[in-house]
Amino acid sequence: MATAPARDTIDTALVQVIGGRPLSGRVPVQGSKNIALHLYAAALLADGPVVLSGAPDIIDTGVCAQILRRTGARVDTRGGCFTVSPPGTIRPVIHPELGRRVRTTAVLAAAVLARTGQVTFPYPGGDAFCPRLIDRHLAAVQAAGAEVIASDTGIRARCVHGVRAFTVDVNTPYGPSLGATVTAMLLAARARGTSLITRPSIEPEVTETARFLADRGAFVHVDREGLHVSGSDRIAGGTFAVAGDRIEAATMVMAAAATGGSVHLDNITASGFPGGLTRALAEAGITLADDPSGGVRTRLDGPLRATEAATGPHPGLPTDTAPQLAAMLTLADGISVIGERIYPRRDTHVQGLCAFGADITATGSVLRVRGPARLRGAEVEAADIRAVTALLIAALAADGASTIRGMFRLRRGYARLLPHLATLGAAITTIPGGP
Repeated sequence: MATAPARDTIDTALVQVIGGRPLSGRVPVQGSKNIALHLYAAALLADGPVVLSGAPDIIDTGVCAQILRRTGARVDTRGGCFTVSPPGTIRPVIHPELGRRVRTTAVLAAAVLARTGQVTFPYPGGDAFCPRLIDRHLAAVQAAGAEVIASDTGIRARCVHGVRAFTVDVNTPYGPSLGATVTAMLLAARARGTSLITRPSIEPEVTETARFLADRGAFVHVDREGLHVSGSDRIAGGTFAVAGDRIEAATMVMAAAATGGSVHLDNITASGFPGGLTRALAEAGITLADDPSGGVRTRLDGPLRATEAATGPHPGLPTDTAPQLAAMLTLADGISVIGERIYPRRDTHVQGLCAFGADITATGSVLRVRGPARLRGAEVEAADIRAVTALLIAALAADGASTIRGMFRLRRGYARLLPHLATLGAAITTIPGGP
């Protein structure tokens, strides 16, 4: 499976695209990146081997495998599975350099703390399109009985008497924290007694982790008070399938629509698309329908139409689809408005889209897109996964040749997006190290 590339290749990786070709055909959707990353942490709680089938072959999977190995776990990533065999004794450290390469560092640390009563970990890394605080993660750690010491390089946490049952609120000014909800669940799954997580996230990453824990022997229940988790002295091993990636699926739907095409996606159903995303696509003229042979089909009903949408907690419009939506809506007739309500702002893709000829402006957390624009080939670069993907959609729809730097960032979240797009008819060339 994937491993992290040498640092000197990160900024030189190139994708070359010849745009203007309608995309159509049938391709599978990978296992969900975001769900898998949280399940990798949850697997550390188990007392027996865990096999996660459908694990995406992405760089972040390789990084997480290395992190788990450094704790003493045996990890195998062959055959599309992520297999974790827990050690007799877990080393209570998240490797400082590896931990700074992914966003789920605090979640991984919570699993180690739950097993050992102590952990040292760096501040999270990964994409940095805006500040992402870990205060709700730390609130859960402290509620579980840990003493927390923060320094410039990271966090040390220690539960002198082991993890205890607790109550914690994981809400933020921008809605419930997905990551902190999972952090709290992992701690609670190993605590004696029943813990309560108030105002929890209900994103699929949370519900799938809850289902994983319930299958392994923890009691998980949701009611008006919040998310109740009764811990267990033993978490069983076993096999668990990673759900299809709704973000990759949405990306391929919007790439096809931007070029005037349509796709048939396997390993996902129409219900796998959150309602907020389905509504935004429908208002733009794209319909989704389950196919009797399996998977979901898309249909583009005439020219793309402008729409107004805002990201929000599940089942709202996922923030990780907003950059791609902006790229597609540069081709829509009229003025589209996209509001960001999960993070303070998300606009790292705007400058690159403008280089293609898009008419798009950012005012605080709101983007306004005027279309349809005549996109032209450009040389661009972006610093996070979804921004690079938005630029890729623009390049596919643009007239002429484009060059996109940032292949490393694309591979952090998408295993085979470029080959799948090529199967659909895209003219794409990848160059491991450009000039």
